Amino acid sequence: MNKHISLGILYCVIAQFVVWFQTNSQFVWPAAKDHKILLSVVGGTIISYLFIIGVGEIAQGFNGQVWPSRLIPAATGTVVFTIMTWAFLNQGPDLKTGICILLSFVILAIQILWK
Repeated sequence: MNKHISLGILYCVIAQFVVWFQTNSQFVWPAAKDHKILLSVVGGTIISYLFIIGVGEIAQGFNGQVWPSRLIPAATGTVVFTIMTWAFLNQGPDLKTGICILLSFVILAIQILWK
């Protein structure tokens, strides 16, 4: 895996963490329900910037191909959502969701390792 792909994945993973807090903090901290506009404006700007940079790096790492830059962030989003939901809301996946998470890892492996 080259530097651009690694850096792009890092940016997208960070963006996915921010997305999780933006959309789910209302379930963790009740006060967040009162600041939805602030969360959307501030979080949305940061998230957009991180995804723009991340997707650009991934595409550059794949010689301009944009399909990997769509599939990799989507799969990392599923993985990050699982970790964060389990850690903050104590909600683990059921069998059906677990299989979907496994498929996310398969998607990542195919995109990154298949030459």
